[in-house]
Amino acid sequence: MSERIPVGAIAGAYGVRGELRVKSYCARPEDIETYSPLSSEDGTDSYTLAILRPIKNGFAARITSVATKEEADALKGTVLFAQRDQLPSLPDDEFYHADLIGLEVYDTGGALLGRVKTVQNHGADDLLEVQLAGTSATVFLPFTKAAVPTVDLTAGRIVADPPLGILPEDP
Repeated sequence: MSERIPVGAIAGAYGVRGELRVKSYCARPEDIETYSPLSSEDGTDSYTLAILRPIKNGFAARITSVATKEEADALKGTVLFAQRDQLPSLPDDEFYHADLIGLEVYDTGGALLGRVKTVQNHGADDLLEVQLAGTSATVFLPFTKAAVPTVDLTAGRIVADPPLGILPEDP
């Protein structure tokens, strides 16, 4: 498991004075500020984030090292990471998305279905995008207790019971 977890992303400049548009991935979006200092994906850059106010789809925020619109625009697309030990402990049935990506997915009979490529959320429950074994095709598996009864982070595997119609038919 990674020691750094993505908690948000910089969506670009907000105004002309170096303020940024920040999207939070946190369950309580405003908590992103409490995990500062945040870092870039490769860990080379560190950012102390201060939320100024909520805006549509995120927050207007300030990072001390950013003073101009051009500097803010240059950070567009930067994913912000927090150290795992800064984040709250999760109950046994909850997981950080970063911990699920890359896990192998098996059906209830033990057959390998594929590997988790991404975790998506479009307003309802989370969906696991599973790249099917031996192909480039992907399917979306609802991340519910019924469809995913077992997640074993230690073994690096998920046991899934996909609803009918999710997997392509066998030839």
